[in-house]
Amino acid sequence: MSSDRNTFENVKRTILSAHKSCTSREKVNFYDSWAENYDQDVAVLDYRAPNLAANSLSSHFTGSREAAVVLDVACGTGLMAKEMKRHGFRHFVGIDGSEAMLELARESGLYQDLKQSMLGEGPLPAQWGLFDVVVIVGALSVGQVPVHVVRELCKSTKPGGYVCMTTRGNHDNVEYKAALERELKQMEEEGLWTCVEVSEVEDWERAVSEQEDRYITGAVYLYKKL
Repeated sequence: MSSDRNTFENVKRTILSAHKSCTSREKVNFYDSWAENYDQDVAVLDYRAPNLAANSLSSHFTGSREAAVVLDVACGTGLMAKEMKRHGFRHFVGIDGSEAMLELARESGLYQDLKQSMLGEGPLPAQWGLFDVVVIVGALSVGQVPVHVVRELCKSTKPGGYVCMTTRGNHDNVEYKAALERELKQMEEEGLWTCVEVSEVEDWERAVSEQEDRYITGAVYLYKKL
């Protein structure tokens, strides 16, 4: 128990230090330095977002999984692709801001192509209307990827394809989550996509803020492009 707490306290300090990163370069430097320990650290957090998102997609996707091409935005080390592979998906293109994270994703052998890009600071480096599935897991939150990027995710998706997104419900992310949900609804009203499923999850991941205890909440959003 004490060993677990020790490990959790270390991970907590690491994540809270990320909140001090203000500029894009500082954020990239943080993720570059975290890459080597990222997978084991998020396991300590009981980080369930990739599993929950993959399950949501799998329960609604009716096409050929072996033929489907997936765009994994903010792919990190490849945790989401690993989960989707368990559900039969085989073709992945990844985008991330951290070259060190991309190197680990490359070593996984799961991706056919990987691109480095700071999300929200320029056009998404992906062909519009190409992908059967577009996913962004863990990055839609305050201080990370701006809300307006979801429009580019939609543009990258084939008509009839799926966009799967997640966000956290912790205290610091309440305003961002509300802004995200307004944008998702606005895009639906514009006839860009339709909502397939929204799953609010109680035990999303272990809380690291002093303002919260035990676990924070989170949400999975699944939309189908029209």
